Amino acid sequence: MVVGDEENMGTGLAVNPDRSPVVRQVKRSGILPLMVFGILSRADEGKSMVRMQLMTRLLTASITGLIASVVVASCGGYTGANRISAPEAYAYDYVIGPGDALEIFVWRNPDLSRSVIVRPDGKISAPLVEDLIAGGRTATQLANEIEAVLSQYIRDPLVTVIVSDFQGVFEKQVRVVGEATQPQALPYRAGMTALDVMIAVGGLTEFAAGNRAKIVRTASGRQREIRVRLDDLIKDGDINANVKMAPGDIVIIPEAWF
Repeated sequence: MVVGDEENMGTGLAVNPDRSPVVRQVKRSGILPLMVFGILSRADEGKSMVRMQLMTRLLTASITGLIASVVVASCGGYTGANRISAPEAYAYDYVIGPGDALEIFVWRNPDLSRSVIVRPDGKISAPLVEDLIAGGRTATQLANEIEAVLSQYIRDPLVTVIVSDFQGVFEKQVRVVGEATQPQALPYRAGMTALDVMIAVGGLTEFAAGNRAKIVRTASGRQREIRVRLDDLIKDGDINANVKMAPGDIVIIPEAWF
C-alpha cells in the first residue's frame, strides 16, 4: 500500500518516490537531466582518454620497432654470418697424409705390430705389408686393408691403426702466408677458427696489415676470397672477427703501407 509522504514516514510502509518533495523539486528545476548528461559525458571522456592512451602506446611501439629495424638493417651488412659462410659444423673425417705417424696394432701378434711414418709418396711398409697406400684413407679404412693383406698369412687378423702425429693431406691443410710470425701449413682440425690459426703461427708481425687479410677458399671447384679482420681480433679482442676455417683454406696476410 502506498500512502502520502509526511503521514507515513517511519511507519515501514512503502513510499512512492515520485511523490517525494525533493524529487518533485528536482524534476521541476530541470537539474536531473543535466546530472545524467554530466555523468554520461564524464564516462565518454574517460573512455576516450583510455582509447587515446592505447593508440599512443601502439604508435610509440610501432615507431620504436621501425627504428630498430632500420638500425639492424644498416648495421647488418658486416655481421659475422655475412663476413664468412663457413659451415658452423664442418663435416670432416680426418684422412691420413704424408708425414703422419701411425701405430699399427695386430691383436695377438706383437711381432706384426709397428710404429711407422707415412712416406712422402703416401705409402707405408710393415711386416708382411709392403708399399701399402695409406694417404687419403681414414685410420679405419687403412686397418681394414691391412687385415685383408694379413689374412693371407694369419687367420682372422684384427688390426687397429692409431694416428699419433698429424700432418694431413696437402689439399686439406690450412696454409698461412705473408706477415705471420711463423708462416706455415697446419693440419685442419674440426672447429678450427682464425684465432686458432693465429695462435699456431705466433700471431702477426709488426709490419702486418691484419685488417686487410683474406682467406682464399675453394669450394665446388670455385675459388673465392673472404675478408678477415685479424687486427681487430688479436689486438682489440673483437670476437666477432673470429671466423670459421675450412679444410684447404689459405690465409694471406699483406704488409702494411707506410
